Amino acid sequence: QVQLAESGGGLVQPGGSRRLSCAASSPILSITAMGWYRQGPGKQRELVAIITSSDSTKYANSVKGRFTISRDSAKNTTYLQMNSLKPEDTAVYYCAAALRPILLFDVKQGDFDAWGQGIQVTVSS
Repeated sequence: QVQLAESGGGLVQPGGSRRLSCAASSPILSITAMGWYRQGPGKQRELVAIITSSDSTKYANSVKGRFTISRDSAKNTTYLQMNSLKPEDTAVYYCAAALRPILLFDVKQGDFDAWGQGIQVTVSS
């Protein structure tokens, strides 16, 4: 079973940037897709971004143009670069790994086989 560990969260001012990292215990080549989800206060968990093993990506409309997902196979790590942060980006961010093929246009939370513990990102002045 793949184990995931997020890092890089914390407090950031509106308009600022932050990079989240997700380290996988297994070689990233065994993973078909990595995703970042988030859950804000009083909200349901929602998709933020996904990257497949072929480096195809998908973003939530709310973060397009501001967030970038990437991966480093040599380091078994996936990143989420967050720019122009807004207070509404405040949430617990989770990374997730899929070990089976996914349909990028119809991805579901149930497609992911392993989840990290989550890390808090707070955007506030």
